[in-house]
This record gives sequence, C-alpha cells and structure tokens, in this order.
Amino acid sequence: MSERFQAYQIGKNDDGQRCTLTQLDDSDLMEGDVTVRVEYTTLNYKDGLAMTGRSPVIRKFPLTPGIDFSGTVVASEHADFKQGDQVILNGFGVGEAHSGGYAQKARVSGDWLVPLPEGLSMRQAMAIGTAGYTAMLCVMALEDHGVKPDQGDVLVTGASGGVGSVAVAILSKLGYRVVATTGRMNEKDYLLGLGAADVIDRAGFAEKARPLAKELWSGAIDVAGGNTLANVLSQLKYGGAAAICGLAESMSLPTTVAPFILRGISMYGIDSVMASIEKRKVSWTRLAADLDLQLLEKLSFDLDFADLAQAAEDILDGKIRGRAVVKLP
Repeated sequence: MSERFQAYQIGKNDDGQRCTLTQLDDSDLMEGDVTVRVEYTTLNYKDGLAMTGRSPVIRKFPLTPGIDFSGTVVASEHADFKQGDQVILNGFGVGEAHSGGYAQKARVSGDWLVPLPEGLSMRQAMAIGTAGYTAMLCVMALEDHGVKPDQGDVLVTGASGGVGSVAVAILSKLGYRVVATTGRMNEKDYLLGLGAADVIDRAGFAEKARPLAKELWSGAIDVAGGNTLANVLSQLKYGGAAAICGLAESMSLPTTVAPFILRGISMYGIDSVMASIEKRKVSWTRLAADLDLQLLEKLSFDLDFADLAQAAEDILDGKIRGRAVVKLP
C-alpha cells in the first residue's frame, strides 16, 4: 500500500516556478535503489536559491528541494546498505535534478550515501550538513597544500554563514589562528566564541583589489568570490593558498596573475557536489573527530519544517546565522 508523506514540491508553469508544501505518495518518489525515511535536513544557500527561484538551481520539474539529509534506510537493493542503516546524503544533484531532503521520504542511489560516522547523531550530521562538509574539504585542501598553524593567520570570509562558521570552529580546534570577516559586526562575539582570534569587517574587502597588497594570510577559505576574493588573493603570503567554495558576492574574479606568479600562491576550487565517496568518507570522519560538538550546538539552531519557505528568503538576504537544522515532522 502506497504511503503518503509531507513534502515541499517545486513546479513550473508560464508564470514561473512555485514551491508548495503538499502531500505525496510512494509513486512520486524518483528512481533509486535505496529508500530513506528522512529524519533531519537543513537549509543551505543553494536551497534558498532553489525555493525562491532567484537562480535557476532546479533543473527538473516537479522536484522536491533540499540538497542534504540524514535518515534511516527503510528499503534497499544496494549491496552496501540494509534496512535500519543510518545514512547521510549531500550533493550528487539531489535537490537540483533529483528530489531531495525536504520530504519525509526519499529514494536515491545508494552510491550517493555515506554511513553516519560513529560519534555523530543524525541531528549533529545536519547541524554540520553540506556547509560543514564543504568547510572540511576546504580545510583538507589547505592542509594538503602544506599550510600549517605556525605559518601565520588563516582568513575565513563570510564567517557568519554556514560554511564560514564551521570553518572557523574546525581551524581553531586544529590550532590555527583564525581571522574572520563578516558583514555583520554585531556577530563578533559569536565568531570569537567559535574560536576566531580576530573579527574584521568585510567592507575592507569590497573595493577593487590591488595586484599585490601587504602579505597577511598563510591561507584562506573564501565563500564570496568577486572583489572579496580578489583582495584575499592579493594579500596571501608567499606560497600561500586559498580554498574557494562560494559566490555569495559574485561569480566574477577581477584579479591579475601577479600574486600567482610573483608570490607563488595557489587557489583550490572546492566542489562538494560531485566529490568522490572516498573523499566524503574522509571528510565526515574528520568532522566527527575535529569539530567541537559543543561548539556545533552554538553555531546551529532548530528551524520548523513549515517555516522553510520564509527561511529560504532569509538566508539569501543574509539574515541566517550559522546552521539551521530541520527535523522532519
């Protein structure tokens, strides 16, 4: 017998796209070899774009948004998963081309799932979510480059957001001296509480960047793009590196080759959507070990499932601090 469940669904007609909270049943589930009872999901910047239609994130209609979730397997034809397994999903086009986590039930490919790491609850996994997993990928890129705590300050832009908040917390626990930028200086105490050694206004990064500026940062994690990233690159120390994972300010990069050639800096593009399962497992295992779970509570808050549509507007307007965790009803 087909079971009905609550879900957000985005449809499209001549007037544009529309997101509604509705009831679906098993026949509405998409293809896949694992069916999951979704227990928690979260709100990411990309989810905000998808739900509001401000950017063409959704590539197939109708579709349930939500790019990540944690839950329990209720049926599986995949060799690696069985009924009762607790799993995490983020990326792989879920919430964009395949129905995602804003529903009580999801059917997906088992190749997209990661087992819930030991030491993390399903709520904690979504307090981390795609943003936190992306932050860890950025930290791993800086580590692989050779950026060490004794080499100087590491800059995190957009630090009040999901990626930035988790990045500050991870880097601080690993022994780095972290400088955080934010457009909301009233969040200074929050960021200091996550482990930032200093908090500076992002306004200083808004102007057109000089080809080379004073060397300030051994490494950086950037979520902004645009003039912010251009200024960050011009301020990296010789041999430094920036891990970039967002475009909250702009997709453009108005910079020059000067810091790359004259200071030997590197820039690492971080793709969280299609990263390999092996890299995902390492990232999630590291998160369970290297993220202070007490701080995780400080940087996350509970959001009601029914309030997701308004919260989607809020996250795009810069009104969301940290990580929003949504328990499915």
